[in-house]
Amino acid sequence: METCFDLADDLGPTKIVHVHEPSLHLRGILVVDNAARGPTIGGLRMAEDVSLAECFRLARAMTLKNAAAGLPHGGGKSVLFGDPKMPKERKAALIRAFAQALRTEEDYIFGPDMGTNEECMAWVRDEIGRAVGLPEELGGIPLDKIGATGWGLLHATQIALEHLGLSLAGTRVVVQGFGAVGRHAARFLAEAGAVLVGAADSQGAIYDPEGLDVQALGRIKDAGGSVADASHGERLAREAVVGLPCDVWIPAARPDVVDESNVDQLQARLMVQGANIPCTLGAERVLHERGVLVVPDFIANAGGVICAAMELHGATESAALQVIRDKVRHNTRLVLEDARRQRLPPRQAAMALAEARVRKAMSYRRHSLFSSAPGYL
Repeated sequence: METCFDLADDLGPTKIVHVHEPSLHLRGILVVDNAARGPTIGGLRMAEDVSLAECFRLARAMTLKNAAAGLPHGGGKSVLFGDPKMPKERKAALIRAFAQALRTEEDYIFGPDMGTNEECMAWVRDEIGRAVGLPEELGGIPLDKIGATGWGLLHATQIALEHLGLSLAGTRVVVQGFGAVGRHAARFLAEAGAVLVGAADSQGAIYDPEGLDVQALGRIKDAGGSVADASHGERLAREAVVGLPCDVWIPAARPDVVDESNVDQLQARLMVQGANIPCTLGAERVLHERGVLVVPDFIANAGGVICAAMELHGATESAALQVIRDKVRHNTRLVLEDARRQRLPPRQAAMALAEARVRKAMSYRRHSLFSSAPGYL
């Protein structure tokens, strides 16, 4: 079994909390990775196969993401074991109980993630008063509804294509994971002139080299169907999406969908990471050696947490979208220019940028030990 000591380094995690309530069949984990920059923000992920290792890796991604975005927040993450499609009453009971169990963990602010949404955050706020990504009726900026992360991915993609000397108009895009992030990214990209040629969700994939109807795919998803049910295009197994020929490949679903076993199938010039940790480090090294440009997750998909942080501090939706645009474009350009100048993979340049900001924040702490040493509850 993994322990905090297996996962710890000099940045964190600060705290790992396991929650187990047998009478409710409740199992969950919170990882507060590093709070030196301020209270941590990170989504609540719900899935049947989550783990401590995944939670820690996601929390670290949030530490780097929040630092790179210049937010006054550290990184944390929580996971809840269970089927996110369970009956609503059961899901609400689990999320409410999990929030109550973490009510004293004031260094962590809940946000939505895979398997949770604005309504789930409303339940959390009702229990403990500490959540972002709330419904509009509660004064929130609904990041999934407006597509905050997808909006950032549009701008990361534009800057990366410019870096490659390419234009977005006519660019062929494949999106793996046509959910809250992927479908909005596809919509924004298509509106800007790109062509969606492939898409996948948990049920299957669809491919048409002439282009797919993004709006039609959205309607299918709204009705509870799969992109593979589209009336036009070639229906494929979901795993086939990795090998679809395109210019830009956007992973927007689960971790490690590209690894050493399938990375050679990828046929793209650019990967813009819409999901957190969607690609193993080994696979990223292979892509770098092949000349495939990869915009790292915590640079490309920061739109959601930027929006969440701005909601927390009282910003409007229009202000949040403008800041997402400006921050994501600036950071993408900065990282890619640093990587080119130093002849480094973009992830290495991005981590140097983010870690320097975290370490600087840690240096201001009177008890720096408490913002970097692991604890276990």
